[in-house]
Amino acid sequence: MKMFVEPADIYLYMDIVDFRKSINGLIVVVEQQMQLSPFRDALFVFCNKKRDKLKILYWDKTGFALWYKRLGATRSRFVYC
Repeated sequence: MKMFVEPADIYLYMDIVDFRKSINGLIVVVEQQMQLSPFRDALFVFCNKKRDKLKILYWDKTGFALWYKRLGATRSRFVYC
Protein backbone atom coordinates (compact mmCIF):
# COMPACT_ATOMS: atom_id res chain seq x y z
CA MET A 1 0.00 0.00 0.00
CA LYS A 2 1.39 3.41 -0.98
CA MET A 3 1.14 5.99 1.80
CA PHE A 4 1.27 9.77 1.69
CA VAL A 5 3.87 9.67 4.46
CA GLU A 6 6.53 7.17 5.41
CA PRO A 7 6.85 7.55 9.18
CA ALA A 8 9.80 6.26 11.15
CA ASP A 9 7.46 4.96 13.88
CA ILE A 10 3.82 4.11 14.46
CA TYR A 11 2.41 4.44 17.98
CA LEU A 12 -0.85 2.78 18.98
CA TYR A 13 -2.62 4.32 21.96
CA MET A 14 -4.07 1.29 23.73
CA ASP A 15 -6.75 3.08 25.78
CA ILE A 16 -10.08 4.20 24.39
CA VAL A 17 -10.24 7.81 23.19
CA ASP A 18 -13.26 10.10 23.21
CA PHE A 19 -13.75 10.65 19.48
CA ARG A 20 -15.05 14.16 20.03
CA LYS A 21 -11.35 15.03 20.39
CA SER A 22 -9.80 16.54 17.31
CA ILE A 23 -6.23 17.56 16.57
CA ASN A 24 -5.62 19.68 19.68
CA GLY A 25 -7.17 17.13 22.04
CA LEU A 26 -5.19 14.27 20.54
CA ILE A 27 -1.97 16.30 20.78
CA VAL A 28 -2.63 16.56 24.53
CA VAL A 29 -3.05 12.76 24.72
CA VAL A 30 0.25 12.25 22.89
CA GLU A 31 2.10 14.69 25.15
CA GLN A 32 0.55 13.88 28.53
CA GLN A 33 -0.55 10.25 28.34
CA MET A 34 1.99 8.82 25.90
CA GLN A 35 4.76 11.23 27.02
CA LEU A 36 5.94 11.70 23.44
CA SER A 37 6.45 14.70 21.20
CA PRO A 38 3.68 15.01 18.60
CA PHE A 39 6.26 16.60 16.26
CA ARG A 40 8.27 13.41 15.79
CA ASP A 41 8.29 11.51 12.52
CA ALA A 42 5.51 9.15 13.55
CA LEU A 43 1.87 8.22 13.21
CA PHE A 44 -0.25 8.18 16.36
CA VAL A 45 -3.21 5.79 16.09
CA PHE A 46 -6.31 6.05 18.31
CA CYS A 47 -9.54 4.03 18.41
CA ASN A 48 -13.00 4.66 19.81
CA LYS A 49 -14.93 2.66 22.42
CA LYS A 50 -16.62 0.36 19.90
CA ARG A 51 -13.28 -0.12 18.10
CA ASP A 52 -14.96 0.50 14.76
CA LYS A 53 -13.31 3.87 14.07
CA LEU A 54 -9.69 5.02 13.95
CA LYS A 55 -8.02 8.41 14.03
CA ILE A 56 -4.42 8.82 12.94
CA LEU A 57 -2.56 11.98 13.88
CA TYR A 58 0.72 13.07 12.32
CA TRP A 59 2.94 16.11 11.82
CA ASP A 60 3.92 16.66 8.17
CA LYS A 61 6.48 19.46 8.72
CA THR A 62 3.91 22.14 7.77
CA GLY A 63 1.17 21.33 10.27
CA PHE A 64 -0.79 18.54 11.87
CA ALA A 65 -2.99 16.22 9.84
CA LEU A 66 -5.72 13.92 11.09
CA TRP A 67 -7.00 10.89 9.22
CA TYR A 68 -10.33 9.37 10.18
CA LYS A 69 -11.24 5.82 9.23
CA ARG A 70 -14.63 4.20 9.77
CA LEU A 71 -14.29 0.45 9.46
CA GLY A 72 -16.70 -1.46 7.21
CA ALA A 73 -20.37 -1.94 7.95
CA THR A 74 -19.89 -5.69 8.42
CA ARG A 75 -19.02 -5.29 12.09
CA SER A 76 -15.33 -4.85 11.45
CA ARG A 77 -13.37 -4.07 14.59
CA PHE A 78 -9.88 -2.91 15.30
CA VAL A 79 -8.66 -5.68 17.59
CA TYR A 80 -5.53 -4.04 18.99
CA CYS A 81 -7.23 -1.44 21.18
